[in-house]
Amino acid sequence: MELVILGAGPSGLAAAWRAALRGMRVTVLERSDHVGGLSAGFEVAGIRVDHGSHRLHPATPSHLLADLRELLGDDLQVRPRNGRLRVGDRFVGFPLRPGELARRLPLRMLAGIARDTVVPRRGDDSFAGLLRSGLGPTLYRALYEPYAVKLWGLPGEEIDGDQARKRVTADSPWKIARRVLRGSPNGQGKIFYYPRRGFGQIVEAMADAAVAAGADIRLGTACESLVPGPSGVAVRTAEGRLDAGHVFSTIPMPALAGLVTPGPAAEVVRAARRLEFRAMVLVYAVHEGGRWSPYDAHYLPGPETPVTRISEPANYRVSAADPAGRTVLCFEIPCQVGDPVWTASSYEDLVTDCLSAAGLPPLRLAAVEVRRLPHVYPVYRTGYAGQLAGLDAWAGQVPRVTTFGRLGLFAHDNTHHAMAMAYDAVDALTERGWDAAAWTAARARFAAHVVED
Repeated sequence: MELVILGAGPSGLAAAWRAALRGMRVTVLERSDHVGGLSAGFEVAGIRVDHGSHRLHPATPSHLLADLRELLGDDLQVRPRNGRLRVGDRFVGFPLRPGELARRLPLRMLAGIARDTVVPRRGDDSFAGLLRSGLGPTLYRALYEPYAVKLWGLPGEEIDGDQARKRVTADSPWKIARRVLRGSPNGQGKIFYYPRRGFGQIVEAMADAAVAAGADIRLGTACESLVPGPSGVAVRTAEGRLDAGHVFSTIPMPALAGLVTPGPAAEVVRAARRLEFRAMVLVYAVHEGGRWSPYDAHYLPGPETPVTRISEPANYRVSAADPAGRTVLCFEIPCQVGDPVWTASSYEDLVTDCLSAAGLPPLRLAAVEVRRLPHVYPVYRTGYAGQLAGLDAWAGQVPRVTTFGRLGLFAHDNTHHAMAMAYDAVDALTERGWDAAAWTAARARFAAHVVED
């Protein structure tokens, strides 16, 4: 009997590494031809890039950070954040600086923010209601109202309040002011960790460590069915059958429902089909002539462009491998599978229009490469919790199968959250069997995760 893990993203690889170190026989099944999922890295024009903007945050628990430092050594760099956020028609530095905010923001906006701090408001339990009452109408209109439509494809009134609770840590002007003036004790918002060879170096190092500890990672191998029995789980792939003592699933929970026999009840399946993921097109623009800017990322919450963020991967790190004469920019464009953004045949005009609309310097464009990602952000449309509850309850009752990870739990999470889930899952797999009480406590901790940015 062995542990079979579905998916070789950060959570699956962390579980494989930790379980193999404990002496378990581990097999990882990954349908794609590379490890890492959305955390994987690749090259564009000889420059290592990520699937969008990724960082390892200083909120990473110390024991996880120590393990990654052991894997990566000096390649795991501590870097200062140096981004810019477009507010209205101008940019401010990100992290926010009080003096710059006072100088750069329009007086009318500053007056509105001041007024909102003293006028109490109450809203409903929607994304819009919570943030209007917490941040105030001025900041909500300037930042989060257009951002919600761009990122999740819905007005804030149609998004569940969980989206605000999971994605917005500074949810009042006082919290923002405290963070701007004092910062966080762990450096959150001021620094981040990033590998010399791109964020994908993290998952590549975990995969190598898992294999060195005895794990078998099978790329290009999809699970076709799972049949739990009294003493194990029969796992079918195109290559044959594996007899697993336990299965960890990090694939989307609706996909898991389609693999298990017997599956969930028909009404659970119907509800799960209404769960939505936001897709994304990543446009990598090669710029000739050195670095395009000194900034790691530009955040564009406004409606003037469908792009939400522009990142420059070479500015995230210090690496002699990065060429001096060119750079690559990544334009993140949320969309729906099949919509005009997803199906566009060319993106050069979109990139050019974005820079012009945001008042950013033009590119000396040498080439463009495009990646399309169908499942990036879970969409917490009002009513999603009821649709998810039945599926989650069913998954929790499948014998010897445990689901976790960002996709596995339909959650907004950082890489360190995914690793924490993996560690807790392996710890719950004891010599005496599955420790259900420990896993229930771990799931409660996961529910309190808030996305760090």
